[in-house]
Amino acid sequence: MSITRSLKLLIYLVSIIISNGTHADAHEIENDKDREKSLLDWQTLPDLPNESGVAGPYVGVHNDALIVAGGANFPAPVWDNSKVWHDRIYVLTRTGSDYEWKDGGTLPRPIAYGAAVSTSEGIVCIGGNDSTTTYADVFLLSWNPDTQKISRVDYPELPEPCAGGQAALQGNTIYLAGGQNSQKSAMKNFWTLDLTKKIDPEAFHWNQLDEFPGSPRAYNMTVQQHNGYDDCIYVISGRNQQGETTEFLKDVWEYTPRTGKWRRRADAPRSVMAGTGIGYGQSHLFILGGDDGENFFKADELRDYHPGFQREALSYHTITNTWNSAGRTPMNQVTTIPVMWDNRIVIASGEVRPRVRTPKIWSIAPQSHAKGFGAVNYGVLFGYLLAMVGVGVYFARRNKNTDDYFRGGSHIPWWAAGCSIFATMLSSLTFTGIPSKAFAQDWVYAVGNFMIPVVAFAGVYIALPFYRRLDVTSAYEYLEIRFNRSVRLFGSASFTLFHIFRMAVVMSLTGLALAVATPLTPEQSVLLMGVLSILYCTMGGIEAVIWTDTIQTVVLLGGALLAIILMINGSDGGLSGSAQLAFEADKFRIANFYWDPSSAQIALWVVVVGAIGQNISSYTADQAVVQRYMTTPTEKLAARSIWLNAIMTIPATVLFFGIGTALFTFYHSHPERLDPTITTDQIFPLFIANEMPIGIAGLIVAGIFSAAQSTVSTSMNSTATTIVTDFMRPFNACKTERGYLISARTITFLMGVAGTSLGLIFVDPEIKSLFDAFIKIIGLFMGVLGGLFVLGAMTRRANSFGALAGAFAGTVFMFYLWRFTKINGFLYTASGITVCVTVGYLASFLWIGKKSVPD
Repeated sequence: MSITRSLKLLIYLVSIIISNGTHADAHEIENDKDREKSLLDWQTLPDLPNESGVAGPYVGVHNDALIVAGGANFPAPVWDNSKVWHDRIYVLTRTGSDYEWKDGGTLPRPIAYGAAVSTSEGIVCIGGNDSTTTYADVFLLSWNPDTQKISRVDYPELPEPCAGGQAALQGNTIYLAGGQNSQKSAMKNFWTLDLTKKIDPEAFHWNQLDEFPGSPRAYNMTVQQHNGYDDCIYVISGRNQQGETTEFLKDVWEYTPRTGKWRRRADAPRSVMAGTGIGYGQSHLFILGGDDGENFFKADELRDYHPGFQREALSYHTITNTWNSAGRTPMNQVTTIPVMWDNRIVIASGEVRPRVRTPKIWSIAPQSHAKGFGAVNYGVLFGYLLAMVGVGVYFARRNKNTDDYFRGGSHIPWWAAGCSIFATMLSSLTFTGIPSKAFAQDWVYAVGNFMIPVVAFAGVYIALPFYRRLDVTSAYEYLEIRFNRSVRLFGSASFTLFHIFRMAVVMSLTGLALAVATPLTPEQSVLLMGVLSILYCTMGGIEAVIWTDTIQTVVLLGGALLAIILMINGSDGGLSGSAQLAFEADKFRIANFYWDPSSAQIALWVVVVGAIGQNISSYTADQAVVQRYMTTPTEKLAARSIWLNAIMTIPATVLFFGIGTALFTFYHSHPERLDPTITTDQIFPLFIANEMPIGIAGLIVAGIFSAAQSTVSTSMNSTATTIVTDFMRPFNACKTERGYLISARTITFLMGVAGTSLGLIFVDPEIKSLFDAFIKIIGLFMGVLGGLFVLGAMTRRANSFGALAGAFAGTVFMFYLWRFTKINGFLYTASGITVCVTVGYLASFLWIGKKSVPD
């Protein structure tokens, strides 16, 4: 592709994005006032066929149909009639935007006030009561869209009768908390049913777990949500009725299934008993209705003049442990079960004031309040990105052969090479993944980065002299010298695959993060990053990569420093207030002292061992890092570049983990500014979009783009290096040096296209942590590669047969860890090295082959 055609393509892409963004800005201005009125968008669905509505129905979703079963109401006139229980099942189906109620038959008996959870096999209906009896029955209702019928299957009964409790599904386990027994007294039950045990009738039963520490309660809410570390169960509000005494509760309790422990969280602003609570997104809970108890004892007095229940929705953020108003509601419907349907919350029927039900069905979704990016920010962003392309154009004229293209003619300044190593090893996920990790959790992962200076000794005193002495262009040339060509080709191919996937993961995850900071879609961000990286990297080679890395390092660190200053200034109490809040919330914790390698709260030893393994692989087996060793004039200057990277890592780690902590204190001070539509990994881009001054936001977004491009361009150049050096030169694929240079540019271009294409496929908003996902990708590939280099360098017995056996065993073991265990991804690399070295060494005794260590 010519430079002219490339620039035309870039200008065309930019024009499309800006036009979309300008339209988005106008739309934001037009609707800004409306959006400020409520966090939630309320829409109506067709009313329930029962014109009076019902309270306490079983509600769920199965096979894309809404099921409402049972319930109770008072026939009109409501104050002159007794409560009536119902057995009718209603099913709301949809075809496109058209909805239709279907007759689902009847339940075995009229019943109401039970709990229900939606599963892939149907709706599990739990307990309930009628006018005389409280039941322990549990059964599954399934909707068959082909036959248009409901089927019913009995499940194990509860340990005792229960009504007025609520249940939540976490994984394959149902958790039921609260309720009242047949004597109408509130309970402290906390029962679970593991749905995976259905195949074993003896094991398929309800189990009693440690009860929640608060008062007994019924008409509470039981909700599932992630708290930054784990998926948890929340028991919220309710009422404690014991005989003639009634206590209205607003306390909140969090249960972690992994540890089996309860902890108290911030109380709700008021009692919301019999309310509709549901988890949304990755860390929000919404309470869309509930009774505060103010008029609970005045029902007979007020009768038709009862004002109904308070019409204000609440939101709770599990990470910052804060409550906030979610705006006025058109109606407050209690004693019904909220469900998710088509990524929107559905509230079906329910009670709106004593004795009065409603047939209304509401569909609700949070609204994003992100601001428009604006022309100034666009100008800063695209001005910077075009400057990066200019760097590629400049260096394109200086590449005369593959030595220039792959090694920069060995005349790169040591400080530029050091900045390039720094930018390569930290990447754009430093800018988004690390702050979000520290925001949601703590500083435990910082210890991993602190291992970089430790492992740098091995890089400077072992790997660097070794590679400079061999004078290699590809790190995998060593594997042929030490073992044979097959091992070299395996290593080179593994590296190439790793970096193609690495490009895809970095671009897709960064695109998702940027979607909240700009009007760009994740796909547009991926295309922009990919096209720009392809342009300047294909033209300029390693020199363009290194110099853009150096510029990007300055932008990345400068933008991050400015951001943390603004966050601290915007938090309650400034620096001292932020520090105190962070200490109280244990946000500065830097070590967990236990042995569990699968815990979401990662153990110190896992971080240390994992980080050492990752960095050993990077300094010895990662072509992207080793290639920098060869770009400086001398070995001494190359050593300086390694030390510069190691030294820069320390303040950068403090800075980016500090940003995460500052984000926590800022949003704890301003919970109303949180956006429930974003993922946890988008928290820093959210701050950039909504809180940063005009122009500065564009610069910081440019920093995120540039950091991603640094990773992508490095991967493109490094994979082209390995393919030309390891797969083409040994087989004399090109007759001239110019032919190899053309091939290098062509392969760089193709690698960029492949990575960008995969990046578009990999866009997945369900990923809970960019940092964790990236760590797993590194471990799955680099563990085996690092193991081959350690095997060759640390043993004399190992031969080519052993190396291949170790590589195969390591690959199989990595796949096993990924698919069949919960081992933390931080241990993948160290595990791969260990298996590869152990199996490789032992297998070498089975076959006499080449084992000499190169001089």
